[in-house]
Amino acid sequence: MSQVMIETEGLCKHWGGLKALDDISLTFADKELHSIVGPNGAGKSTLLNLLCGTYKPTSGRILHKNEPIDSIKPYAFARRGIGRSFQKTNIYPSATCLENCAIAAQRYMGGSFNFLKPRNKEPVLLHIAEEALHKVGLGHRKDTVAAAVSYGEQRQLEIAMVLATSPCVLLLDEPMAGMGHEESALIIELLKQLKKEYCIVLVEHDMDAVFELSDLITVMVNGQHLVTGTVDAVREDPRVKEAYLGQGDEVY
Repeated sequence: MSQVMIETEGLCKHWGGLKALDDISLTFADKELHSIVGPNGAGKSTLLNLLCGTYKPTSGRILHKNEPIDSIKPYAFARRGIGRSFQKTNIYPSATCLENCAIAAQRYMGGSFNFLKPRNKEPVLLHIAEEALHKVGLGHRKDTVAAAVSYGEQRQLEIAMVLATSPCVLLLDEPMAGMGHEESALIIELLKQLKKEYCIVLVEHDMDAVFELSDLITVMVNGQHLVTGTVDAVREDPRVKEAYLGQGDEVY
């Protein structure tokens, strides 16, 4: 059985009278890709924001390797190896791909990356950055300015920046948003490789990708947990079909 990396117990997030997340108890295991899906407003991004420390829970607990972490500072989540990507690209467009990853690595290690220093002054950072780029298939782009690479490559770069922070958990928020079929196919193949090494929590609207990639799928509706199961179990669950009727979200 795979090691549990992150666990939530009765996790709630309320904004006044709005229950954005209500009593969520889930486990996310090492070397598995666990997708979180649901109609708009289901609480998917709120859950990711709690898991990476951006939000603090109203109640409930988050455990990382059996240690409660819900009360620690956001930067401490990253230091524990919980890395997060976002729906919109979060890169430095005027920096090279290598420099983007070096900046991410330096943030994780503390301090700031100095563009004015000769590159041989930052050998450890640049080694980490280059390894991260190779892992996502962008080694050949290391000296290219980020603004000059394609949109799909920018999304790959953002994943590389997360990898440069030495994570054990990857929280990925719609990494295929806005992509064409060919670009999505590249990300799918990348995630197939990465899930052999990392615990991946994926929020994604591309259900074909979700079904192809997922070891487990959790369906959420109105901030509540509806069902967690394998791809086949979720496909056939009548509660899932009922939840999506009239929602306007294409699931199957």
